[in-house]
Amino acid sequence: MKLLQILLATLVTGIGSVWIAGMLLRLGVRGRPQDAGHGPQHLLSLAAGALLATAFMHLLPEAFESGLEPSVLFAVLLGGLVLFFLLDKAELWHHGHEHHHGPAPDAHAHAAAHGHDHPGHGPLHAHPVDSGGHDHDHAHAHAPRVGGWAVLAGDSVHCFGDGVLIASAFMADTRLGLLAALSVLAHEVPHHVGDLVVMRQTSPDARAALIKVSLAGTVTALGGVLGWWLVERLHGWLPYFLVLASSSFAYVALADLIPQLQRRLAARQTVLQVLWLLAGIVLVTGVSRLSHGDEHGHGHDEGVAPPVSAAPPHTH
Repeated sequence: MKLLQILLATLVTGIGSVWIAGMLLRLGVRGRPQDAGHGPQHLLSLAAGALLATAFMHLLPEAFESGLEPSVLFAVLLGGLVLFFLLDKAELWHHGHEHHHGPAPDAHAHAAAHGHDHPGHGPLHAHPVDSGGHDHDHAHAHAPRVGGWAVLAGDSVHCFGDGVLIASAFMADTRLGLLAALSVLAHEVPHHVGDLVVMRQTSPDARAALIKVSLAGTVTALGGVLGWWLVERLHGWLPYFLVLASSSFAYVALADLIPQLQRRLAARQTVLQVLWLLAGIVLVTGVSRLSHGDEHGHGHDEGVAPPVSAAPPHTH
């Protein structure tokens, strides 16, 4: 039953986020170069709030209920943050949401679409170090029709990691799994907006671009299966998996999404950013309360004992 839940959640997350992104593109959410993509910025704010709420209000508390020493779990949290930083530096994990603060060139419509580039998605977006010390105010001179497969490869690696994290949350509690999947879905949508625009630059067929990115999204299910297999055999390590998932969500929100929102905006746009951030937190909290009420007790799912002890017996 757990495996089926994980497969459904990871497929909906991996493919659904692509289709939602495609729908938003059709609705014109990407915006114009001169308006810096405020619509997608609101999506980033929503995603950041959802990720932070899931990490600090649900995954971490669940892990700490295991009875393990807090110092050990905090050490795992710190180690996870360092690990994802190193993966980011290796350009394997980065979600590619860095914002442009100036007009994006037409050759890179994806940057105008949501103010992001994709440094973790291969040579298309490799940037030399600027001796002028610029941060985000830069334009790209790379050819727009190069690197589509690099985008898909980087996207697949990222989706695989998302699947492992979602599976870990589901193995702890169905409610946690749903919240993790919702958070991943929220932050993948703006990411896939950029992917789709890049793919449309490399191919005139919009449907083919949607199919290719959707296929990359299915790798989330493979990560889910691996995560299920690992936790099945290492059930006593579940608190550590939860802390690792928390560190991933926190890193994405604090090191990737929120820094992109640190832009000089009008007061109205700043207020909207904060409201969307709070909306992400409220959304996760509301879904948690609804699902928690349906289960009539924390961690009880179809008679399976809640995995809060350090090494609970496996009942599957």
